[in-house]
Amino acid sequence: MERTIPNKIHIIGSIGSGKTTLAKTLSNRLKIPYYELDNVVWKRFDTGDIRRTEQERDEYLNSITNNKKWIIEGVHHTWVCPCFHHAELILFLDTDLSTRRMRIIKRFFRQKMGIEKANYKPTLKIFKDLYNYNTVFEYKSKPEIFDMLTPYNRKLVILKDNAEAIHYFN
Repeated sequence: MERTIPNKIHIIGSIGSGKTTLAKTLSNRLKIPYYELDNVVWKRFDTGDIRRTEQERDEYLNSITNNKKWIIEGVHHTWVCPCFHHAELILFLDTDLSTRRMRIIKRFFRQKMGIEKANYKPTLKIFKDLYNYNTVFEYKSKPEIFDMLTPYNRKLVILKDNAEAIHYFN
């Protein structure tokens, strides 16, 4: 039986799990625009980022989910239930903790050297916060997310890496 390609995909996982890479890959392959939840939370300016109000954030998210096609990716989970509800497919990237830690370290150095774009100034404080949050995600946020996703189990796919995701779409 041939699988129908979904038009609304939500990708969730921790920092360094491969969400953005997967979203870009699927966006190019499926010709569906992708959105980063960090950019729903933050208005990006050259002079610095400004956090949207909850109302602005929710209205922006709603404007995205009302489109016919989208890929939304991010680690956020407490306020994105509309994404889960509207998504035709939810991909949870459950990448190994040690792999995510190595990716965070590599990303930090690549951003410091200007090889990789950053939406924020890569400081040691931010590096430490991202590294620590990754552990919090593993033991606190991940169980919360799985509980939140229980009503959506029929459209949830748990993947260990992007290769599994690409295989899923082949």
